[in-house]
Amino acid sequence: MTGILNYGVGNILAFERIFKQIDSKILIVNSGEDLDKCDRVILPGVGHFDVAMKRLNNSGLRDSLDKFILTENKPLLGICVGMQMLGYSSDEGEMKGLGYILGETKKINIKNLQNKPYLPHMGWNNIHFNKNDTILNEIENDENFYFLHSYHFVPKNYSDLICFSIYGEKLSAIVSNNKVYGIQFHPEKSHSQGIQILRNFSKIY
Repeated sequence: MTGILNYGVGNILAFERIFKQIDSKILIVNSGEDLDKCDRVILPGVGHFDVAMKRLNNSGLRDSLDKFILTENKPLLGICVGMQMLGYSSDEGEMKGLGYILGETKKINIKNLQNKPYLPHMGWNNIHFNKNDTILNEIENDENFYFLHSYHFVPKNYSDLICFSIYGEKLSAIVSNNKVYGIQFHPEKSHSQGIQILRNFSKIY
């Protein structure tokens, strides 16, 4: 069972539709009791870093999520701002992140961009593999995915980088440490290849 954390940030209905489409059990998680029923969980996220962190911390789900990840060692998939929340901090705000993966979120360096519009990094871009991982099963190197962001997650350990995109500089597209994954692009907007990413995550235990 895959859970979708419902803390008031992100389009959870889009993910629910995809998991039903691929005939994979899905549960919208509104409580710690819901999370106890799940084998893995998705942390969606859009908008401002501090707003997302405040909503998660005030949702009543934070302690249960920490237990799910840090004690029970179950898989998590953070998407977009949900990925950026996995680190310790963000240039976009002042709040502390979850700290599940060593790293921090930095603003994309506008000095490296040559063509307007500069930011956000919006639209289709290729991903380039740094290493093999289950999350990339049946995904080709240089495959296109849909991005929309002005900040990017910088892992402290290069070994945590699964794949990257190029937009003026090398940007993390997928990172992972143990069973915690972060994805900067939007799989729910990336057609069949995005659906395949979610299908792959649904098979991780």
